[in-house]
Amino acid sequence: MLEEAMDHPAGLVFDAYGTLLDVASVAAACEARWPGRGAALTTLWRERQLQYSWLRSIMGRHADFWQLTGEALDFACAALGLDLAPADREALLAGYLRLSPFPEVASALGRLGGLRRMVLSNGTPAMLRAGLEHAGLAGHLEAILSVEDVGVFKPAPPVYAMATAHLGCAPADILFVSSNGWDIAGAASFGLRTAWLNRAGAPAERLGVAPEIVVPDLAALADVILA
Repeated sequence: MLEEAMDHPAGLVFDAYGTLLDVASVAAACEARWPGRGAALTTLWRERQLQYSWLRSIMGRHADFWQLTGEALDFACAALGLDLAPADREALLAGYLRLSPFPEVASALGRLGGLRRMVLSNGTPAMLRAGLEHAGLAGHLEAILSVEDVGVFKPAPPVYAMATAHLGCAPADILFVSSNGWDIAGAASFGLRTAWLNRAGAPAERLGVAPEIVVPDLAALADVILA
């Protein structure tokens, strides 16, 4: 669903990984180390990273996202039979601090400069600061909110409550933006308005809630908001 226009929200809250920052941009470094296996490693690494965040939340065994990212890399390499030397592990993890932004993001954030804009992410504060600064996006954001302040990962409700606390408004006054369908479902369940950047043309999640807006990228969302 693509709305032609919408009322301006009190604030825009963006997911970081996969929404503003392209997690697939680590693929080149993976491919350089293991030719022909880079894409498979990148995909499995990301899948395990997310799965570990959900499982640790359910188990009540929180560890920060940097630790999870390393453990997910260890698992992915083991599962694919790749020998991960310490130096390669360190270099690949450092790639998460230098992820490329999606090409339209900086321009779209600039166009949305009349609205309050912030990030709400599973990443640690240090990971997010490094990544957003490297991508040239930090200057567009008034705040970087990390799950480390509540000790549980998305899609747990306390994470989304951080946005309402920061903005001092009701959930329905906030537009949450993510390219991850499960994240959109979590935010919508909490009561936030939602915009799904369906970059991959994926089917909708079957989780009982739907995004208010579906667009292919952030530029298209800016068109909707500013119409």
